[in-house]
Amino acid sequence: MKIVNSILLIITLALVTSCSNNMKPEDFKNTKPSLLIEEYFDGKVKAWGILQDRSGKVTRQFKADLVGSFKDNVITLDEDFYWTDGEKQKRTWKIKKIDDNNYIGTAPDVVGDATGVQYGSAFKFKYDLMVPFKNKNIKISFDDWIFKQDEKVAINRAKLTKFGFKVGELTVFFMRD
Repeated sequence: MKIVNSILLIITLALVTSCSNNMKPEDFKNTKPSLLIEEYFDGKVKAWGILQDRSGKVTRQFKADLVGSFKDNVITLDEDFYWTDGEKQKRTWKIKKIDDNNYIGTAPDVVGDATGVQYGSAFKFKYDLMVPFKNKNIKISFDDWIFKQDEKVAINRAKLTKFGFKVGELTVFFMRD
């Protein structure tokens, strides 16, 4: 009976924590400055970030150089990551603007399509990413929120989950050249 109660408690906690964040992109529709990712990421952008485990401990840090271009309703965003442990990573996003507020994105290490929604100063981006872990790749779900601070600075907070459970957080500061 204790095992059943433990399983029910875990399921209940997972449901409560997954429903507790009711922030929506539409909540930011009247906020300024407006974040249009096709404008903000058009050109050179620098980034600095930290990766934290589920307890909040910083496990990795990086710098990144991003170069974007917007043509035919598609943002091509080339990202070069330089981790402080010496690892280097590259990712190229292709993000299509569907309408005034919606985007669909792809990248080689993204499973399926990423979905983006933009209102006001906020952009929400959800996707599953194949992440190297202990000599294999595992699928981690990312729930990114990017908030534009001014014409040069934007801040990204991402919640990372596996099977609905939080496994980490990512914080990134972007600065346009």
